[in-house]
Amino acid sequence: MTRVKRGNVSRKRHKKILKLTKTFRGSASNLFRTANQQNMKALRYSYQNRRQKKRDFRSIWITRLNAAVRCYGINYSEFMHDLKQRKIKLNRKIIAQLSVCDPNAFTQVFLFS
Repeated sequence: MTRVKRGNVSRKRHKKILKLTKTFRGSASNLFRTANQQNMKALRYSYQNRRQKKRDFRSIWITRLNAAVRCYGINYSEFMHDLKQRKIKLNRKIIAQLSVCDPNAFTQVFLFS
């Protein structure tokens, strides 16, 4: 069998991985094997956290709404129940933004519910 030299191929592959892991701490940015492992782990975490971010934002909106409506003497679940009863179709994100940015508009939404 003839000898196969793979210098260019493996060097390009190594440089690609090391470029992706440039800002990682310790040997995870210098040594190819650990850099490759940390890169795969980072890709897994980024996939998971893109889904986790949606859950986190929803819980933030619910917390903000609960704090805003408690000033009026009811809790979050009663407020959402009233909105559904009156067929007000605003989502939690919009109502939470109203409660923070435009309290007067939020008061109007609250009075209608």
